[in-house]
Order: sequence, then C-alpha cells, then structure tokens
Amino acid sequence: MLTFSALVAGSFSLGSLIANEIAPEAITAARFLIASVLIGVVALLTTGLPRSAAQAPWRYLVLGGLFAAYFVLMFHGLKTAPPVSAAAVFTLTPVMSAVAGWVLLRQITTPRMALALSVGAVGALWVIFRADWQAFKAFEIDRGEVIYFFGCVAHAIYTPMVRKLNRGEPAVVFSFGTLVAGCLLLTLYGWSEISSTDWANLPLIVWVGLLYVSIFATAASFVLVQFSTLRLPSAKVMAYTYLIPSWVILWEIALGQQPPALLVLVGAILTVVALVLLLKSEEQPGSSAKPAPE
Repeated sequence: MLTFSALVAGSFSLGSLIANEIAPEAITAARFLIASVLIGVVALLTTGLPRSAAQAPWRYLVLGGLFAAYFVLMFHGLKTAPPVSAAAVFTLTPVMSAVAGWVLLRQITTPRMALALSVGAVGALWVIFRADWQAFKAFEIDRGEVIYFFGCVAHAIYTPMVRKLNRGEPAVVFSFGTLVAGCLLLTLYGWSEISSTDWANLPLIVWVGLLYVSIFATAASFVLVQFSTLRLPSAKVMAYTYLIPSWVILWEIALGQQPPALLVLVGAILTVVALVLLLKSEEQPGSSAKPAPE
C-alpha cells in the first residue's frame, strides 16, 4: 500500500495535465484495456486463469463498474481541481471506506483507528480549503472537487466489496476480471467519446499520461489494492491514501509546478500523522490474522 500511494499520486499530477485534452470516458476505457492486457499476461505466466474464476461474473461487473466510475469522475474533477486539492479529497476515502466496511463486512473501527481517521480528515480538509479559514466557513469548494468526491465514494465502496465478493481467486486473477468488466462497461457507456477521439493526433503528453496511468496507476495499483484488501481491514488499507497529498506535492515540484503555501503543508503533515497512528497493529501479542485464501 505504500507503493500504491506513491504510484497513484502520479496520476493526479499527470492527470491534471491531460484532463482537458481527451474525454474522461475515452482515456479511462483505454487505460482499462491496456491494464487488462498487462494483468492478463501476468496472470497467465503466474497463477493462470482457472475456469473457476469465471463463476458468478456479475461480481466483476459490480467491481468494474465501481472502479470505472471512480476513474471517470476523477478525470472530470481534474479538469478544474488542482492536483494537491484533489489528492486531499481522496484522503477522505478511508473514513467512507470504514463506514462501508462496517455495513458490508461488519468490520469494527477501533478508537485509535477512529482518532487516526479524524486526524487524517482534518488534514485533508486543511488542504482542500488551502488553509483558508474564511473559505472553510463559507464552504467554498470548487466544482471539480465535488465531482471527484462522488468518485471517491465509489472507491470507498469498492474496497470492502473486493473482500466480500472474492471467492478465493488470487489477486491478479480477480484484478483481471474486474478490469475486463470495467473496460466492457466503459466501452458501452462512452462509445461516442471513444469513437470521436482522434487517437492518431493526440498530444505526446496524453500518451505519456495514458501509459503511466494504465501501467502504474491502474494495473499495478489494482493488484496492490486487491492483495492488501484480502489481508487488512478496509479502513487500514485506504489509510495509506493519507500519504498521497504529500506525494503529489513532490510530483508537482518535480514537474516544475509551484509548490503550495507553507500553511497548506500543515494539512499534509496531519495526514502523515494519521497514517502512523493507523500502522500500529490492532492485534494482541501472540494472536495472528486469519490468512486470506489463495
């Protein structure tokens, strides 16, 4: 999940550069297609694609639909939302994921986890409102951040749903099914945008961004999240997203963008504190977690 947070952070910075160059439905369908091929090859070379994994295909449609909705709304949001601010919205996902985890799996959030989620949420809001108390009181949130928030709701539901719907399939196999289903749904939903896109004349930055989000922010992150979700509580899995605003700040500086104000960095620091609180194991000495099925 630490690797996941670093990889996903790049999609915010690169995504903001290409969000207005191509329709969100088109780029998301393309990234799912590329990621499906990559994950499919990896699955064939490692665990294989057992026939049993095709049982109850509706599971993949549910998960693929949730994650496709997240990515489409993310790119719609990045048309106007600054990358750091969008990343801060994403850090609200662990709180929503904890609620979804309780509803779907009856996973209990301990007092320390609740404290950590609260600290992280405060840090996220600090960044979203750019350390401006007057903006917070006026509740001035840009349209892009609101759009992306609903995408994060889909992501929060997706995390516990992976654990609920998995029937023992390896993470790479389950990821492949989810990606294929998501690609199918996106193709049906966004066919007009896909067919009208001039793929041959897209700017180079779009192809760079597409390859990055397909390989690292989709294929790799899919496997990392599904592997972790089968072994950790949903809220703790998503807690690593608290690092993303800090990673995005570094990405923005690396890409030559202006770093945020120092006061905004306080919010990023709070999200790191929340992660540290959540990393401590909740298990008692001598106990062991039930291993996930392989």
